[in-house]
Amino acid sequence: MSIKVKNVTKIYGEQKALDDVSFSVEPGHIVGFLGPNGAGKSTMMKIITCFIPQSSGSVSVCGYDVIENPIDVKRQVGYLPEHNPLYLDMYVKEYLDFVGGVYKIDNRKGRIKEMIDMVGLGIEQNKKIGALSKGYRQRVGLAQAMIHDPKVLILDEPTTGLDPNQLEEIRGLIKNIGKEKTIMLSTHIMQEVEAICDKTIIVNHGKIVADDKTKDLQNQQKNLIVLTVEFDKEVDLKQIQNIDGVVQVKKFPR
Repeated sequence: MSIKVKNVTKIYGEQKALDDVSFSVEPGHIVGFLGPNGAGKSTMMKIITCFIPQSSGSVSVCGYDVIENPIDVKRQVGYLPEHNPLYLDMYVKEYLDFVGGVYKIDNRKGRIKEMIDMVGLGIEQNKKIGALSKGYRQRVGLAQAMIHDPKVLILDEPTTGLDPNQLEEIRGLIKNIGKEKTIMLSTHIMQEVEAICDKTIIVNHGKIVADDKTKDLQNQQKNLIVLTVEFDKEVDLKQIQNIDGVVQVKKFPR
């Protein structure tokens, strides 16, 4: 199993960002981690990549436990955070050479060329990162995430802020990379997972509410019924959310 998460809870103060979350990701799959903002997606990805520890439960990547073997996990994982942490004053090649040096990669020059070709940075490779468009900066981020040839890619909101053309290009790039690597990406856009992902995990308020093949979830959506209900007084939305069969509750202003 590429990623195995078992009964993971993460508590910040008195708030549960993740509440007894369990799921697994098989090798060679592209999995969408779908949910609204604040659902716990980024927290889960930071735990998987060893940036923060879970409060309880266990997580392993390619058989390595994130608490007991964090260095081994980091060797297996490439990570693109939501806010792409690039050095804007560095040139593209210079930055990739710096990241390659951190990973102590042999033949860095050849690997950098390979990454530039893979993510389509050829015409921009001699520019400073600060001069690149958002779409090309995301390509640089993907290149740094893959430069050490990880088995697993963790991508946190990789298409945020892209225009429609850049969106299609990055989605196509991720889908192509997914032919060789296991990819887990977070998003709050259902169309994103429909376009890219084999499997979808839906999280809401820190809990897994669905975990299935994307095409099977799409078939389930066809059977959803949307109801608009008006109450004569304030109601507890959590009580409605806990009713069997209720997928989502949304409050509209009066």
